[in-house]
Amino acid sequence: MSLEEPLSGDCIIEAGTVLCGVLPDGTMSICHNAAIRVVSGVIEQIAPLAAFAQDNDHLPRFGSPDMIAMPGLVNSHHHFGITPLMQGVPFAPLELWLPQFRAMRQIDVRLDTLYSAIEMLESGTTMVQHINSGLTGAPEDWMATANATLGAYREIGMRAGFSFMIRDRNLLTYDEDAKVLAALPDSVRGWIAPRLDASNIPLADMMAFHHALKESWFETRPDHVRINLAPANLHWCTDECLQTIFETARETSSQVHMHLLETERQSRFAHKNFGHSAVQHLKALECLGPNVTLGHGNWMNREDLDIVAECGCSICHNASSGLRLGSGIAPVNEMRRRRIPVALGIDQSNIADDRDMTLEMKLVWALHRETGMWNDRPDSGSVLQMATEHGARTIGFGGFTGRLEPGFQADIVLMDRRKIGRPHVNPRTPVADSVLHRGGRHAVTQVFVGGRLVVDDGKVITIDRDAVLAELAERLQRAETQEERRAWDAIYGLIPHLEAYHRTFTATGEYRPYHYNAMAKKD
Repeated sequence: MSLEEPLSGDCIIEAGTVLCGVLPDGTMSICHNAAIRVVSGVIEQIAPLAAFAQDNDHLPRFGSPDMIAMPGLVNSHHHFGITPLMQGVPFAPLELWLPQFRAMRQIDVRLDTLYSAIEMLESGTTMVQHINSGLTGAPEDWMATANATLGAYREIGMRAGFSFMIRDRNLLTYDEDAKVLAALPDSVRGWIAPRLDASNIPLADMMAFHHALKESWFETRPDHVRINLAPANLHWCTDECLQTIFETARETSSQVHMHLLETERQSRFAHKNFGHSAVQHLKALECLGPNVTLGHGNWMNREDLDIVAECGCSICHNASSGLRLGSGIAPVNEMRRRRIPVALGIDQSNIADDRDMTLEMKLVWALHRETGMWNDRPDSGSVLQMATEHGARTIGFGGFTGRLEPGFQADIVLMDRRKIGRPHVNPRTPVADSVLHRGGRHAVTQVFVGGRLVVDDGKVITIDRDAVLAELAERLQRAETQEERRAWDAIYGLIPHLEAYHRTFTATGEYRPYHYNAMAKKD
């Protein structure tokens, strides 16, 4: 897409049902047999279809009475495109999974970003929080990567928040890297040490880069881009690092998205090193507030959640990730009881190893049913709100998009009611239930971002999607190079040493069957 092409549009979108968003009383606001008038990418009016019969003939028309219109979905936690499984990395606990990423084949950033963006848009996701895995090399390399990533989202037509993970310690384990390196064989140390050094970037340089990104992208595309900050995790950041990041966030009015308490080992680290929980430590550092989203939160206890609610933070729930890596299940129902806004993220990929948010929503709904007859559970509308309005807030687009109502950006997904029915859904079935449980990629017909059509007949139309997929396949199918084989050999040599470390860090005798979060009762 050239910079001269329109980023928004004027149109009328017809639908038999419009899911506008959840009302303060928890019910879904719905309009029937309606049309949405979009002017310069903004919803101007939602009214009965008959109101648009006379004076709007000059506007392009989309949709039909067979369509269900809903807000564009938001993937609030995303890293990169080609998945680790596709690259030969087997699933493992997080601490043994992440180090293997270092052996994966490097993919062209633009192609990699477009790949996941295709999957997201074609399943109804119009906005993403893209968390780059971290800076390496020289400053010109950082800007080239950021430009390629954000340029790809601009090219395909998605809104995006962009941040890069910031670390200044403990890259390999929960202990100093020097101790870990000293115990490694020379061949493994000789391969991994230079790569750790390349990630050792002065914090001041990273903050300067954040300012530069903000100036070059947000100020020129404020409707489509947010530049945020991403301290990687408590065990990866010193107190000084965290305080500098959060001060920069306040200075630049940026959102902060921080991985926290993803695994039980991360909870153990905080208590071992600080004598209290990770959330308590962040509060003591004055690093919590309404601009903060805590990713995962699987091992937060009730006291932690009280603090999160008091400070006005949001949580990004990554359900598939927690299950696939054995990290845990976030206590979402306890979060909702405290009125903590919960967003949804697909993280590296969802339960089907793709970026289909409609599938992630189904998993979230089922995962938090909990046993009992009368307990409060997320209904379909609540899950939809997590995947739209709450997600938009975490990226910095709160009050701007995430709902379908006048004054909001026209990020709209049309699902075909007939495909949802297959062959029929009783009229008594709430539409939101039909969309959540029977809707999906197969039913997504058209997708609009700012009133601009980006998906038609279920396929992305803003780029040559088939050419992107073909080029990616060709690059991935090339034979391994000698350097790539050496990388895998080094990783295979590293993993046994990491396993030995973690056997001492977490005693295997403390295994508890399906003890999945801090709310579980202990015998």
